[in-house]
Amino acid sequence: MSASLYHYHLPLLLFGSLCDIPLTRVKIMRKTCSEKNMLNNFLKKHAYRLYQTSSPGSNIATHSLRNFQDMIYVGNITIGTPPQGFQVVFDTGSSDLWVPSIFCTSPNFSSHVMFRHNESSTYRHTNKTFSIKYCSGRMKGFVGRDTVRIGDLVSTDQPFGLSVEQSGFEGLPFDGVLGLNYPNLSVTGGIPIFDNLKNHGVISEPVFAFYLSKSKPEGSVVMFGGVDKSYYQGVLNWVPLIQVGDWSVHMDRISMEGQIVACSGGCEALVDTGASSILGPRGLVDKILRLLGAKPQGSEHYVSCSAVNTLPSIDFTINGINYPVPAQAYTIKDSSGICYINFEGDPDSRSTETWILGDVFLRQYFSVYDRGNDRIGLAQAV
Repeated sequence: MSASLYHYHLPLLLFGSLCDIPLTRVKIMRKTCSEKNMLNNFLKKHAYRLYQTSSPGSNIATHSLRNFQDMIYVGNITIGTPPQGFQVVFDTGSSDLWVPSIFCTSPNFSSHVMFRHNESSTYRHTNKTFSIKYCSGRMKGFVGRDTVRIGDLVSTDQPFGLSVEQSGFEGLPFDGVLGLNYPNLSVTGGIPIFDNLKNHGVISEPVFAFYLSKSKPEGSVVMFGGVDKSYYQGVLNWVPLIQVGDWSVHMDRISMEGQIVACSGGCEALVDTGASSILGPRGLVDKILRLLGAKPQGSEHYVSCSAVNTLPSIDFTINGINYPVPAQAYTIKDSSGICYINFEGDPDSRSTETWILGDVFLRQYFSVYDRGNDRIGLAQAV
């Protein structure tokens, strides 16, 4: 399973006795963003009712997401009968749905909604368990089955994970994760919710898409069953997957001002809605940071905010088409007025050069995930 939720990404996940499979990655927010009062004030100020709409005659179900300070995007779902509401990350880097359980014994669960299985008339217990080990924390739990709703989309008897012990989620503005990757990457062994919706004819086309807003809480959406063209301009450029079973594509190169700075011989790129930054091999990321004149501060790198407008765009060339990401998009200004470069170095050595194109990239480009044709579509976001 592919790396996900980066900058809010979970460090490398190892599941049970399986081989090392990167699934979701979450990193604790910078201290200025993770303080409890700041989070509570944000949620109070930007309270909203998540909704789902379908365009007339299109059979496209559009579900709103909330942008939390350009770091992560969350949406509401319900589980059970009567429905219990949860805020989850819609994540193309993983394949499982999981939320906290009322059985959880970890003290930090008080900030998250917990599923009360005994209050749902449609809940079914299973004997399956799962465990996830993080570099900075862990999770373990069991698998249940119940009715899950994403707006008006309903999946009955849906398998999902219920965590009973976890660490590493303190201060994060979501309860769980809803994975949208291929079923072969499922850790819990259940059929992912998108596959259930597809297999039961709940959605008209085996397609979903994301539009991620910039700098504002509202406006982001995930859509199921088709594509709303009002969210992008120009044409959709279709890119075949490297192999069926993961949202990874071949990337030609990464360049700055016409000079190749990484991926010189081609590389792999995972298109990941659960990752807030752009992640690449540590040595190549360090090279890019040096070229940008970024200075280290702890685990982060920063530049003068006054210099951001003078920094070059970084071009990601995919299937022969350039996708520039301007400096205003790959820098983020925190509450203390410091501008950080939103690139992360992956310390893990891999046999092939791999990059993760997270929300920094996806705020610029509307993305479509076509399970029917095993391809990804990219277009300039409006």
